Amino acid sequence: MANATPTRGYSASKEQLVARLRRIEGQVRGVQRMVEEDRYCIDVVTQISAIEGALEKVALGLLDGHTRHCLLGPESESLREERTEELVAAFGRLLGRS
Repeated sequence: MANATPTRGYSASKEQLVARLRRIEGQVRGVQRMVEEDRYCIDVVTQISAIEGALEKVALGLLDGHTRHCLLGPESESLREERTEELVAAFGRLLGRS
């Protein structure tokens, strides 16, 4: 019997998530072109800031899905505690504090 792919908190919106990540990838390539073309520094930094914002939005969406699927789902109490600690650590990394 083949192993089934596990259901993740983002499984329902996976196509949208992949599309958003592809757009972000395009933005990063655009910044690379800007540097290659010697564009104005502030314009480059502005685009980098936009990329960071887009990545943060993706990360928050993933954490929201994780919370709803993995923490609020029908899990045992001990597993829920472990996953809560994992979630708090992930927020810390996202905020740059860990």
